[in-house]
Amino acid sequence: MDIVDVVGCARSHVYRSLARFADGGREGLLDGRRHNGSALADERFRQTVASLLWQSPQDYDYLRPTWTRELLVRVAEEQTGIRVSVCTMGRVLRRLGARRGRPKPVVQCPLSARQRRRRLRAIATLLAQLPENEVAVYEDEVDIHCNPKVGLDWMPRGHQRHLLTPGVNQKAYLAGSLDARDGTVLWVGDCVKNSGLFVRMLERLDAHYCEAKLIHVILDNYGIHKSHETRLALLGLPRIRLHFLPPYCPDHNRIERLWQDLHANVTRNHRHTDFVQLCHEVASYLDAVSPWLPGGCPVWAETL
Repeated sequence: MDIVDVVGCARSHVYRSLARFADGGREGLLDGRRHNGSALADERFRQTVASLLWQSPQDYDYLRPTWTRELLVRVAEEQTGIRVSVCTMGRVLRRLGARRGRPKPVVQCPLSARQRRRRLRAIATLLAQLPENEVAVYEDEVDIHCNPKVGLDWMPRGHQRHLLTPGVNQKAYLAGSLDARDGTVLWVGDCVKNSGLFVRMLERLDAHYCEAKLIHVILDNYGIHKSHETRLALLGLPRIRLHFLPPYCPDHNRIERLWQDLHANVTRNHRHTDFVQLCHEVASYLDAVSPWLPGGCPVWAETL
């Protein structure tokens, strides 16, 4: 009992250690695994597993499109001739820092790599050399759904939280801009996403930056940004210049991060049954992002 109290171990561990010492002396207390030889999952094996994670099982003639530990064990054995247990594969994955996550859907940009780099470089040069009397903003639209966006959340073990949906979905739409220099957020909202919504966003930019010589708007290639109505409206907004990102390159539009934060803080897993109340919460969040500015359109929810 004195050993248990001093060392802080279980009584059974003391008894086992005494038995091993009685059988083999000091040698009996050494870790018996030292005779197992070198580890099978060596550096070469780990590098093989790491390379597999950049590929798909279908690259190795398996029907399954996603990896499991069991399938990694099988393919790694085919590549290296080394067979490990599923538990060992789990330790290899942890050592590599691998994780199970959701893939990100992407669309192939139709431009060549050279054309894509040239367009991105032109926008980067514009931002780097932006005169003090000019403004550059990132612009984009986002959908607000009464049906909540489903996302990860913490919940008790063995329990899956239920997320009530209204059945009949309602939608609203926002057009927003993010100042590339100071992060100012401007926005407008409506119950339809059309050229009129985008033109209202341009008009708000023109009114807010009334002292700017030019207003550069960096945006994607969505149809309402190039429509006939938009081109006509730009004739009456001579200070606004549109700069289009390469197609399907949302990662280069900084306002996308604002929309991610909006969903994370307001719309994901929301429990609103009153769509107008949800829209008011969206408006409150966007106003809080730029507290020194008036709201984008405080009564937009009442029009839905």
